[in-house]
Amino acid sequence: MDLRKLKTLIDLVAESGVSELEVTEGEDKVRIVKNPAPIAAPAQQIYAPAPAAAPAAPAPAAAPTAPAEAAAPAAPTGHAVKSPMVGTFYRSPTPGADAFVKIGDTVKEGQTLCIIEAMKLLNEIESDKSGVVKEILCENGQGVEFGQALFIIG
Repeated sequence: MDLRKLKTLIDLVAESGVSELEVTEGEDKVRIVKNPAPIAAPAQQIYAPAPAAAPAAPAPAAAPTAPAEAAAPAAPTGHAVKSPMVGTFYRSPTPGADAFVKIGDTVKEGQTLCIIEAMKLLNEIESDKSGVVKEILCENGQGVEFGQALFIIG
């Protein structure tokens, strides 16, 4: 099955109310599933050591909060480009190649920012806003979740 036919089938499933499509053509078999059920993964909880620190020194606890509040605005603000799927994040088209974008690059709407590999398919993730790349929130080869912020564009 050629790539154009496969792309057409994916577009048909995306635009229609169909949630699953399976096509068999000779020995080739393709199954396209829209919005698959999430895979159960162990929930990861991070516990802050704040309760242990607060009783030890109640008066100085007010002083560390001020620097923490001051540090919060220092984080880059802007538009977050989020992952449309679960997969593996790649900054460049091939290993050893230059990254699609770097911090400080000016990007246009529709420009490729990265690739997410999902189920052996490489999906180019495009910018949905023009601006300057302020921050790259993922490492090359890192697993990403649906809705996870990948880039901050200002």
